Amino acid sequence: MRLLSPEGVFAPSESAAEFLPYLDRLTEADYRRFYRDMVVVRRFDTEAANLQRQGQLALWVPSHGQEAAQVGSAYATRPQDHVFPSYREHVVGMIRGLDPVDILRMLRGVTLGGWTPEDHGNFHLYTLVLASQTLHATGYAMGMQLDGATATGDPETDQAVIVYYGDGASSQGDANEALVFAASYQTPQVFFLQNNHWAISVPVTRQSRTPLYLRAAGFGMPGTQIDGNDVLASFAVTAKHLDDARAGKGPALIEALTYRVGAHTTADDPTKYRDPEQLAYWVARDPIARFRSYLQGLGVEQEFLDAVDEEADDYAADVRRRALDIHSPEKAVIFDNVYAEPHPLIQEQKAWLDRYEESFEGGDA
Repeated sequence: MRLLSPEGVFAPSESAAEFLPYLDRLTEADYRRFYRDMVVVRRFDTEAANLQRQGQLALWVPSHGQEAAQVGSAYATRPQDHVFPSYREHVVGMIRGLDPVDILRMLRGVTLGGWTPEDHGNFHLYTLVLASQTLHATGYAMGMQLDGATATGDPETDQAVIVYYGDGASSQGDANEALVFAASYQTPQVFFLQNNHWAISVPVTRQSRTPLYLRAAGFGMPGTQIDGNDVLASFAVTAKHLDDARAGKGPALIEALTYRVGAHTTADDPTKYRDPEQLAYWVARDPIARFRSYLQGLGVEQEFLDAVDEEADDYAADVRRRALDIHSPEKAVIFDNVYAEPHPLIQEQKAWLDRYEESFEGGDA
């Protein structure tokens, strides 16, 4: 399903008809917000990669190229919904109210998880163990049903879950078990599969002989494949499936066809396994350039586009300044958050570490 052509012209595909009414929810101000967030997160992404190369982060996970899929789907959620990310959904977290420096803290290794979801728009923790978040999301959605928090008929309060995962994670057992439970219990959730064509160095063509969205039918749920570089398609399709989920119509799967322009992480070298011609093909279909062309066709002034670029630079500079001010926590944190109540074993381990470190003071060792 596509609404915008690669050139940024509004040209809905034949499969777009049932999703077009969801665009009526959007105004030009929303379009500007979509564009602003895509540009800002890409600039943040570049700055974070630079910080890693300069020794400020242990690792960085780029999102370059996947901005439209993430921005459109994030804005389709409602405040009461719960979002379960993988580890590349930086802009989704930002839209839900997460300070991006919290992501940097996690990838610097100075937090025990990153953030408290209820304080950041129900944006749950990053999951570096592939596909485990699909089970977390499904279990949470089942809990919503047991609590009577969904399918009441009130779209302003009914809750749903969206879980993000990739083509590589789709081959994991956890993802398939989550789909089984979701279909069996008709959970209020959307599986948002970002097919960026590479599970690190393994192409999606080796993982699946058929398009990934077709797997949904095997589990008894609707599946929709979208142009993941079309932010309007991402919004409309996700909004429709989330509405259905909140109304008690069960889960759905969205496959967003996009491309991981950067490396899998900063520990990866994609030039060793990726065809430069394939990369060039997708770079030419850049989601930000596509939406900018669309906005220009609507008559959006150049001053706005220039202001967004300036804001993105300022945003990245602020992130860098605050990232360089991140300090390691006191070692007591690793003990104080293991149990809710004091525990003798933890107290013993904490005392042992204190004695061990004190043994080096004043000695020759």
